[in-house]
Amino acid sequence: MRFERIRLRNFKCYAETELSLREGVTVIHGVNGSGKSSLLEACFFALYGSAAIDGTLDDAIANDADEMSIELWFTHGGGEYRIERNIKRRGGSAQTTTCLLETPNGTVEQVTDVEAHIEELLRMDADAFVNCAYVRQGEVNKLINATPSERQDMIDSLLQLGTLEEYRERASDARVGVERVLSQQETLLEDKRATIAEKEQKSLHDRLNALRTELSELKSDIETKEEERETAVETKQEAVEVLEAYEQRREEIETLEADIEELTEDIAAAESERDALGERLRSLRETTETLRERRDDALAETELERADAERVEERLEELSEAIEGVRETIEEKRLAAQEHLNDAESATDDAEAHRERATEARNEAATLESDIESARETLETRESDLDELDEEIETLREELEGEVAESDDGGDIETRRERLSERRDELRETLAATNERLAERRADLQNARERVEEAAALLEAGNCPECGQPIEDESDVEGLEDAREQVGTLETEVEQLEAEVERLEADHERAVKAAETAAELQSSLERRQDVESLLDQQRETIAEKETRAESLREQAADHETEAEAAEERAQAAEERAQAAREAIGELNGRKADLDERRERLETVASLLADIAENESDIESLRERREHLTELNDQRRERLDEKRTRKAELEAEFDDAAVTEAKAQKQRAEEYIDEVASYLETKREERDKLQSDIGAVKNELEELEALRERRDELEATVERLRTLRDEARTLQDTYADLRSELRQQNVERLEAMLNEIFELVYQNDSYARIELDGDYELTVYQKDGTPLDPDQLSGGERAIFNLSLRCAIYRLLSEGIDGESPTPPLILDEPTVFLDAGHVSKLVELVESMTDHGVEQIIVVSHDDELAGAADDLVAVRKNPTTNRSSVERSATTEALP
Repeated sequence: MRFERIRLRNFKCYAETELSLREGVTVIHGVNGSGKSSLLEACFFALYGSAAIDGTLDDAIANDADEMSIELWFTHGGGEYRIERNIKRRGGSAQTTTCLLETPNGTVEQVTDVEAHIEELLRMDADAFVNCAYVRQGEVNKLINATPSERQDMIDSLLQLGTLEEYRERASDARVGVERVLSQQETLLEDKRATIAEKEQKSLHDRLNALRTELSELKSDIETKEEERETAVETKQEAVEVLEAYEQRREEIETLEADIEELTEDIAAAESERDALGERLRSLRETTETLRERRDDALAETELERADAERVEERLEELSEAIEGVRETIEEKRLAAQEHLNDAESATDDAEAHRERATEARNEAATLESDIESARETLETRESDLDELDEEIETLREELEGEVAESDDGGDIETRRERLSERRDELRETLAATNERLAERRADLQNARERVEEAAALLEAGNCPECGQPIEDESDVEGLEDAREQVGTLETEVEQLEAEVERLEADHERAVKAAETAAELQSSLERRQDVESLLDQQRETIAEKETRAESLREQAADHETEAEAAEERAQAAEERAQAAREAIGELNGRKADLDERRERLETVASLLADIAENESDIESLRERREHLTELNDQRRERLDEKRTRKAELEAEFDDAAVTEAKAQKQRAEEYIDEVASYLETKREERDKLQSDIGAVKNELEELEALRERRDELEATVERLRTLRDEARTLQDTYADLRSELRQQNVERLEAMLNEIFELVYQNDSYARIELDGDYELTVYQKDGTPLDPDQLSGGERAIFNLSLRCAIYRLLSEGIDGESPTPPLILDEPTVFLDAGHVSKLVELVESMTDHGVEQIIVVSHDDELAGAADDLVAVRKNPTTNRSSVERSATTEALP
């Protein structure tokens, strides 16, 4: 696997960055805190997501951004791949919005699927990646500080020996499961055998034959009784039919008697109604004659000559139209009178309104004159405040002239304030940068002093300050003197920087004071301008109020004139309204005469309608009497027919036949009840026998099923015993294979570790390194004395651990086929615990890995010697203003800052 290109946007300290990565050794170089390690974290995060970062997804997004994206291009097994992740802040937390992996066989999406594909592709998860290929900053001693069991788990996982242990555990779980199921099946088999023996002792076939014989005899008896019962049922049915015929004739006679009675009553009622209708006809004829006399009397009081209903209606319409015309004229006059009254009232209201507005105008003018007097007093006070503000401004100008820097060349106050603020900010930034350089030099001085103390202690003990071995002469003291000279140089630089900080602090304090004075002066000038503007506005306001008061007095006089004119209009409108009321009185008299004439005609019309209605009622009553006569004739005919039918039915009635039928019916019912009780008892006995037979059959079937189930269980138990033995054999096989492969890997890893350690650390004090089967590490000196790796010096321990990590990387690389090559070897700040001598050995270690076929090695370091050994050099810089990092390629270390 090889990284080709990485593109970042808003990842930690990077805004927009893209970097191509090449074959060979790439060193990412820059000062501490510039963002070198973040490039490696970005590659790791692109592959494994949140598992690759410490903290939450929020920590990966730049502080001033709401989203972040990473794209990583890489090749693997001859194919090209691209992975993209986008993160956004939503609702107070960060979430993945895009996660996709482009492969030669298509695109994989969603976080879970992409990370599963990466783990399958590389045959390692995030932890394995860190333990194998990625030596993170501060974790160079991770393996050597781990316990043997932890080291065993790490290496077994990388070499996939853990899979064999997983398979062994699965085989063990399968064996336990099979034994559990086998125990259950053996218990079931014993239960089935006991149940079968119990049922075989019941002689079920003999019992079944006896029950069948008893059932056959009982069925024959039931059939005989059922035939006798059917004969009794037929006899009962014949008697019932005779009795039903008698009952039908009796019911028909009763119905005829009721019909005869009802017809007789209907005929009598109709005759009574006919007589009443005759009396009603006589009364209506008399009433109609009286109405004709009243009609003639009323007609005489009208202008009509004869009682013609159509002519009466026409005259009524004429009178109604005349009345309506008078009513409309009255309404017109009433509306005119109301309109004149409204005009009079409106004119009166106008007069009152004008007088009120005149009063308001005079009052407002008086108020304005009072306001003008008060405003003049306020004006005098503000003019006095303006004089005091001028004195304050002059004082601030004199203070500013004494505080400004010599480089200030004058100009307006706003320009000078901006220039002083810029000077203050420049001094603050310079002071911060100088403090940062001072902190770095103090840290370097502290490190140099510690190295001098450690070297002096070794030298005092008679050992070499660089390698820790005993020395025979004083030639090695030169290295200690060089270190002490470096301490002196750093102390001088620290003193110079401290003096520079003190000077800058004084300059910054003066600049702050000058900027504050300039700001206060500008504020006073702005306040004076505001006061002058207020004075101008107040003078204008006084003049406007004086003009307004004069105008209001003129308006009051105009309103008085308008009020007098409105009163005159009101008097004229009242006179016109009185004339309209007099005309309405005359029209009401004319309307009353027309109403009286129409009322007399309406009386004639009402009498004509009553006469016509009576004549119609007389005709209806006459027709009703004739209908009742015809209806009674028909009823008398039906009455004769029903009396004849009743006589015929009474002649056909036979009392002896009815008595015999009743006796037969009673005898049949008594026998049926008796035999029903007998049959119910016998049927219950039959059902009981059938149930017993069914139970015996079920027991026989259950016995046969139990025998079949017993045979199946015997076969199952035999298969489970065989499967249990096979699972135990498989479990032992996986354990033996894992132990054998682990021993092989331990031997290979020990050989590679010794080869690498001998190459990069040629020291006569050490003979070899031993790695036992439990991954316990031991270093042997030339005299055979064993040492724990913790007894090595800091630099030796770091080199030892890097050698171990590289040996594991080589072992893993050689143990995987060509379809899944290992990822690039990544070393993040491996020189943290190394002095200059050990850095040279690290360079040799990196070169040896390249010689063994590692295509791509990426190293993050600020060490110049390590940068000089790079095939490709990438410089990382951070902008102190924006706090954002950027990358660029450099041909040599001289191109670095």
